Amino acid sequence: MNETPWPHAPLHRLTEGGVYFLTASTYLRQHHFRGKARLAVLHRGLLTVARDFGWHFEAWAVFSNHYHFVAHSPQAGAENLSVMLGRLHEKTAKWVNKLDAAPGRQVWFNFRETRLTFEKSYLARLNYTHQNAVKHKLVPVANQYPWCSAAWFERTATAAQVKTIYRFKTEQLKVPDDYQVAPEW
Repeated sequence: MNETPWPHAPLHRLTEGGVYFLTASTYLRQHHFRGKARLAVLHRGLLTVARDFGWHFEAWAVFSNHYHFVAHSPQAGAENLSVMLGRLHEKTAKWVNKLDAAPGRQVWFNFRETRLTFEKSYLARLNYTHQNAVKHKLVPVANQYPWCSAAWFERTATAAQVKTIYRFKTEQLKVPDDYQVAPEW
């Protein structure tokens, strides 16, 4: 029997602060954020709400029907993560539903988070997140995708840091990420 609570009802253990890897998905994996304008709003919203709630992002990737990030929680702990994502999901759902003339439509489904406690797991998930647009075959090189952190990371980190992170293998990570993303962005 599969003991994994995702995707139906993930159990959120947010009592401890630390570094978290998170994936959030739209309901039924619908492509509500297809296209540049919609991706830009979701991307900006994610970065803004994280800043407002005291989360420090190290990697992120935003797509038409899901997103990932690696972030440090506020010093007080990770308890505000659900509220933070609730705010983001409520605002973006209302916005996209207004655009589509679909008031009340469910846009977001849920999220799954993992507290990263092992350095190699943390570094591999940083690379996974930076490279996710390549995994989804949207770009040949991650820094070409404007709604992920790869270009920012390459500009702000040292060459040695970039080389170290990008060297970490991601094939063995158990990340539920079988999303079919919209090819237009």
